Amino acid sequence: MKAKALVITGYGVNCDEETNYALSLAGAESQIVHINDLIDNKTMLKAANILAFPGGFSYADDTGSGKALANKIRNNVFDEIKLFIERGGLVIGICNGFQVLTSLGLLPALDNNYGEQEVALVHNDQARFECRWVKIKNESTKCVFTKGLTEIAIPIAHGEGKFYAEPEVLARLNQNDQIVFRYINEDGTRANGEYPANPNGALEDIAGICDESGRVLGMMPHPERAISAASHPDYQEIKEKCKRDKIKIPKTYLPALQIFENAVKYVEANS
Repeated sequence: MKAKALVITGYGVNCDEETNYALSLAGAESQIVHINDLIDNKTMLKAANILAFPGGFSYADDTGSGKALANKIRNNVFDEIKLFIERGGLVIGICNGFQVLTSLGLLPALDNNYGEQEVALVHNDQARFECRWVKIKNESTKCVFTKGLTEIAIPIAHGEGKFYAEPEVLARLNQNDQIVFRYINEDGTRANGEYPANPNGALEDIAGICDESGRVLGMMPHPERAISAASHPDYQEIKEKCKRDKIKIPKTYLPALQIFENAVKYVEANS
């Protein structure tokens, strides 16, 4: 069975095309769907296996990043999305999409309690928008999207990306293997809250988390923006090395694509 993905778009969402391309390249039958159309035709979720909430500035972040879109979803299609998750669907929220998932209480959903907000993504410690590449490390063994991943270079673009949770929630996340990505230094060591390796002051260097099932992932960095190998900041060096070694120059940055490929493979294996 071919995986079918819905990429949710709406006012201010600006990474829907890239996310749709990444899922299609990974082998999914993917389409972009406006949130209003999903509300009008909720049955679309019944035919889908993967639901993606891309990055951007939904509703211009006027009431806080992701909050307006989260409220629209909560008031119109939350029960259907919750049922989508409970029946085994995969959900990924990237940057603004991550903010939407936390506002909805779909992450971290401790004790499978979907709907209650338990964590937040707040203003960066630097009080400014950060847009550059960082390094992150996969630390989860349960997250469906990150199987086989270790370290990955990846772009960020956010003003409200600092992960925050109360100490007892952080303890549960660690205990439950729900911390997926952490920001790291160039040598692979933990950022330990130090700027610029940790670009926003995130507690415990957290860049992404999943729910207890491992099927719902939220992350601040943008894998869909790293799909093309030419986007990588070291591409010129990589290209020259390939030429000298007389090997094929890569067109795709595989670690970024693998996040989406893992989702497609999971659907194919569990349909």
